[in-house]
Amino acid sequence: MPQSTTPPRHSIRPRAAAGQSPGSRRWSQAPQHRRRRALALAGLTLCLILLGIVLSGGGSAPPKPVIHTSGVAFFQTIRGLAGPGSQSIRGRELAAQNAAINRTLQYTPYVWEAGRQHREIALTFDDGPGPYTPRVLKVLERMNTPATFFEVGTLERFFGASTTQIVAHDWPIGDHTFSHLDMSRLSAADQQSQITNQTKAIARYGAPFPRLFRPPYGDWNSTTISLLHRYRMLMVLWTVDTNDWQLPGVQAIIHTVLKGARPGAIILMHDAGGNRSETATALPTIIEDLRQRGYRLVTVPQLLVDNPAPHNQHGYITGGS
Repeated sequence: MPQSTTPPRHSIRPRAAAGQSPGSRRWSQAPQHRRRRALALAGLTLCLILLGIVLSGGGSAPPKPVIHTSGVAFFQTIRGLAGPGSQSIRGRELAAQNAAINRTLQYTPYVWEAGRQHREIALTFDDGPGPYTPRVLKVLERMNTPATFFEVGTLERFFGASTTQIVAHDWPIGDHTFSHLDMSRLSAADQQSQITNQTKAIARYGAPFPRLFRPPYGDWNSTTISLLHRYRMLMVLWTVDTNDWQLPGVQAIIHTVLKGARPGAIILMHDAGGNRSETATALPTIIEDLRQRGYRLVTVPQLLVDNPAPHNQHGYITGGS
């Protein structure tokens, strides 16, 4: 069981077999695919060029060299902002998110909720990738909603295509260990293996080294914290556990999320580890209802950018995923 550093839990549910579960951004108000950003910015460039032609009398006279040079420089700037470099919009977003994680790690090794400065919530999904992950991704894509995924490494060779799809959206993938074992019952060497083997598994499908970690079942100990410190990972727990692993019904899942919703909340759901049809079915209503209540849905790193986590993270947790 976790040592005294573990936040108090009201209940712990039965454990599952290995691999099974018993259980953003300043520039845009929603996540954008790189291709969409590039097309939008290219369209803006074209509009500006056309406007320049109209204002200059239809373009009958050849442009002056200084105007031509300025136009090229402007286009190069737009292309740079839409590209993958460190000075691109996405590059600056990632830098801000990593900086927020680093700042958080300076005063706490884990978070179960962010601050309440803005009306934002993070949806998170555990135990994937799996056969229901494509359904979850389809909903998120259709509703233009970012999310954070905590994946199990041993499942990558079967469902790695979903990991590649998540990476294409720039949505973060966290470490949920390689084979979903209770970290508090493992030796230091075995805990390290669970963490690092997962990072290697997701890397094969394009995912970067994760900055976030979520322990299976919510169980961990001081060894876990030491290893996460070594790898500069922040442990992400949760504010609201939907208990969707119990298959309580679509309406029950929706009710649990809406009842526990508050600024800075981290919502725990599952996209794998069992039958996740209820979760996939409940997801559109959850997204719609949260937005109707004025919430913006963001990833965990973006949540920390906009809402720095409180220093006192000794909050409530119920059995994990």
